[in-house]
Amino acid sequence: MGRTFATAVMALILVGCGLGAEPPSPASTASTDAAPTAAATDPPATSTSPPSSPAASEPEPSPSPTGSATPGETPAGEIELAKADVARLPADPSEAMLAAQAINRFALDLHRELAVGGENLVFSPMSIAVALGMARSGAKGETADEMDDVLYSVAADDNANWLNSLDSALADRSGTFEDDAGVEHDLTLRIANSYFAQHDLEFEPAFLEVLASRYGAGVHLVDYQRDPESARQLINAWISDQTEERIPEILIRGDVTKKTRLALANAIYLKAPWRMPFQEDLTTQQPFRLADGSKVEVPTMHDYGTLPCASGQDWGAVELPYVGNALSMLVVVPDDLAAFEAQLDADRLGQVVDALTETQARADLALPRFSAETRAELTPVLKALGMVAPFDAADFSGMTTDEQLFIGFVIHQANIDVDEKGTEAAAATVVGMESSGPPEVCKITADRPFLFAIRDVETGAILFLGRADPSASG
Repeated sequence: MGRTFATAVMALILVGCGLGAEPPSPASTASTDAAPTAAATDPPATSTSPPSSPAASEPEPSPSPTGSATPGETPAGEIELAKADVARLPADPSEAMLAAQAINRFALDLHRELAVGGENLVFSPMSIAVALGMARSGAKGETADEMDDVLYSVAADDNANWLNSLDSALADRSGTFEDDAGVEHDLTLRIANSYFAQHDLEFEPAFLEVLASRYGAGVHLVDYQRDPESARQLINAWISDQTEERIPEILIRGDVTKKTRLALANAIYLKAPWRMPFQEDLTTQQPFRLADGSKVEVPTMHDYGTLPCASGQDWGAVELPYVGNALSMLVVVPDDLAAFEAQLDADRLGQVVDALTETQARADLALPRFSAETRAELTPVLKALGMVAPFDAADFSGMTTDEQLFIGFVIHQANIDVDEKGTEAAAATVVGMESSGPPEVCKITADRPFLFAIRDVETGAILFLGRADPSASG
């Protein structure tokens, strides 16, 4: 039997967030205790550089699903925050590589489903995979199998430490580095996980331990049944804080309901200066050809430095390093974008990357400044890829056996800004676990004469039909 959070979480810290019967607006919530508390006590899964907000502090240990501490009474309408101690599992660099390969395959599958029409698109396959990976930790049977197929087994039981190892590798990317001119710049990559659970629902200790030891996820105890709006605001405030307010409201009114029982959240924030910044005085208005053949004038940056640069039969590509050389932006310019995307898979992308590693050339690069933002409900996309059972006939009994849970929504939001100085981007994913409610009880008592029919189920043909009164049997 699972344990409630009241008995399963060790060394609890209860925080009243002031979200009562009349919840404040999302804007005011972000500026009150709710968001700063979350940032101060939830350890980022990849805490590479402390947030610049005043709430930043030394991360506390990850929450533990074991132990027997019992919190005191929480005033009605307030939201609890629980924290405890569980060590992260040791990382394996080879497993980090395997996780990256799986996420890349998943990324290209998602791209084919999301890249429709001529609209701008940005998303974080890492964020989506991690959030779904947390949900996968409580999945069983066909539900687990379908999630493994779509996620290329990145969070399968046999590969339980892959994402943790990748997260550990990414934890080293932040720091202060010099650009090619010797000027120092800060590069920040922050990845954080958290979950927001119905406070009185019993969750399996093994599931909670996975969230702590493999994902470093902090625990927030909320009351969806009494006040789903306050829970929504707390989730939004946590994500806003983790993304430096670039994603202030990933969940809109109606996303969180009284049927919600658990929200698994991931947030990624990146601020990365170029190793070779573009000279702003070289940026000019230049024509940009649209998909329909028409042209518009856009601010275009120019660079003539030595870069990994290559071209193929129907594409050209360049790789732009950020300071520190640990991160880069790959830019691929196909002759026909739609045709290229239709054939883009991990193998073809690998061919482009391999070509770049073989070539260092003085690149005559013209790259427009650009910004993009995408918000998507991924349920139909994931179903199209083959992840159906988790949303319908789901088995998440590894999370809890108190209620039958299913994935009610997977909401992802991402944005990016690219200019002469570098790149700033953020992404967040929330997987909402909802309750189908207790099974309906249909009580039939045959205590009076009744009809019966024996029929063929496939055709509906009645083979025998009659009425029965057992008291008259002889």
